[in-house]
Amino acid sequence: MQTEEQLRDFILNGHLTYVPHVSLDCAIFGYHSQQLKLLLIKHKAIKDWCLPGGYIKRTETLVEAANRNVKERTGIDNLFLQQFKTFGDPDRARTSQFDEDNWLEAMGVRIDKTNWLIDQTISIGFYAITDFSRTEPQSDMLAVQCTWFDIDNLPKLDFDHDEMVKEALHTMRVQLYHYPIGYNLLPEKFTLTEIHALYETLLGKKLDISNFPKKLIALGLLKKLDEKRSIGAHRSPHLYMFDKARYEEALTEGLVLS
Repeated sequence: MQTEEQLRDFILNGHLTYVPHVSLDCAIFGYHSQQLKLLLIKHKAIKDWCLPGGYIKRTETLVEAANRNVKERTGIDNLFLQQFKTFGDPDRARTSQFDEDNWLEAMGVRIDKTNWLIDQTISIGFYAITDFSRTEPQSDMLAVQCTWFDIDNLPKLDFDHDEMVKEALHTMRVQLYHYPIGYNLLPEKFTLTEIHALYETLLGKKLDISNFPKKLIALGLLKKLDEKRSIGAHRSPHLYMFDKARYEEALTEGLVLS
């Protein structure tokens, strides 16, 4: 929503377009140059930072709604998306600094207690992952700031979003062994050192520098190319590519790298 008119219509008439009391929150992880980050937003009239998200259109599937919300914040379509948990604690909003009356007053709209935005809301958590250097974080009338934060230096989060991030990070790290999460985070051709660094960063732990790539090669997930990358005197490591067909086949069978 980029205009006050659009925002006002959303607050007063959004129930005609969106499903009331069910929302999405998206933990969007970003990787680049051995850094793992998380995209956060700050809403107008809300003190602390939050995960980006929004409501589900009546005409959308959950994945379509999550993809739309992620694209609106990153500028990138069709990122890798996974649903990880539903959050429905009746006190999940009451423990925050959020005040509905102050928020609506800041929006310049007066409503009564029957408005569709009032009362308990259940949130469905999704996580996505992308190369953060390729994104263009987007703010709007609701989210006045949208910024990447280092995963080890996050600000205080509002609502139950600290729990959401913890759950999303855990799920992503478990599923890293079963889904092609790293597929779009590397160049088409890469070195073993680069894929080793990617998995170490996403997992947040050290991996054996020799055994980890060997497992990928033994599983047939990587193809060694007749090309090398010159990175200095006497240093020309071989380049590799993912064997996408074998990768997808291995995923259906259950891929175990640990």
